[in-house]
Amino acid sequence: MVIEMILAAFLGCYVVSSLILFKFPMLLHKKKDVKFVCRHISHRGGAGENYENTISAFRHAVEVGTDMLELDCQLTLDGQVVVSHDSILDVRTESKGAISEYKYEELPLIREQVPIDFMPGTTFSGKSDDRRFPLLEETFQLFPNLPINIDIKTNNNELISKVSNLVKKYNREHITVWGNMKDEVTQKCYKENPNMCLLFSAQRVCLMLLQLYTGLLPFMPLKETHLEVFMPVQMMRIYSKNFGEKWWYSVIAKMANALLIRRSLFEHLSKRGIQTYLWVMNSEEDFRSAFEAGATGVMTDYPTKLRAFLDSNPQYTQDHKLS
Repeated sequence: MVIEMILAAFLGCYVVSSLILFKFPMLLHKKKDVKFVCRHISHRGGAGENYENTISAFRHAVEVGTDMLELDCQLTLDGQVVVSHDSILDVRTESKGAISEYKYEELPLIREQVPIDFMPGTTFSGKSDDRRFPLLEETFQLFPNLPINIDIKTNNNELISKVSNLVKKYNREHITVWGNMKDEVTQKCYKENPNMCLLFSAQRVCLMLLQLYTGLLPFMPLKETHLEVFMPVQMMRIYSKNFGEKWWYSVIAKMANALLIRRSLFEHLSKRGIQTYLWVMNSEEDFRSAFEAGATGVMTDYPTKLRAFLDSNPQYTQDHKLS
């Protein structure tokens, strides 16, 4: 009987303290000092409005008024850090093989029609002459004060080191976020340069959710500064044709959505200085759902469309700071 009473008292204290710290995490954790807050993030510079990951796309996104550029990095044969999502050339150029097999000056132009990954069946075809792969250094030079979100696409120590060195060279540690969905890559990024803002890997997202639903999250330190996740029901809607019309797919997506897309979670992270971005959202319905869920920002292929939405809905930009 005594043991049961002790266990009950311990459990009660645990639950109460967890709830208090979930609501007021600043009682235990120092708020992260992130130097920027982003509502409007241009995915690959805006893959629906320009050739993705090109200087033209980046310029257009900046002209529209984006808060952040999202881009991807690869390493060429001669050790140049190039901006590209795909490690192989087959998808978006007329050439074959991996980018790592080509010197930078040998890289071909992007083909005139390219698929938009998060708009299945849709391609971008523009009139721009800028279809080349830019260097990351060139991007830093052209947009020295703009926050940039870098996805390290390959598990390559040299790539990670060179990206870090470029960030240091251009004094961008305070306005650059990096990482990858793979935990091994993200851990290497953190080890290489712990002063840069860090993304949650997929593994760390799952661990965070486990901690959330066991009440441990309010007690746990988090080294990450940015949570980037997709909305499962939105992804299911986009890719349902690829998976078939099985009813239980929709049920699983709704369950995953209920577990992951939680305003209370995003608010807790916000109070700890951690920003939440939802990707890739390309319709007004998606934008509204993301901001209503408490996301700090939205990542889109259509920066003009998102800018128009934010201009028409100032309630989502009035509190342009973390809690």
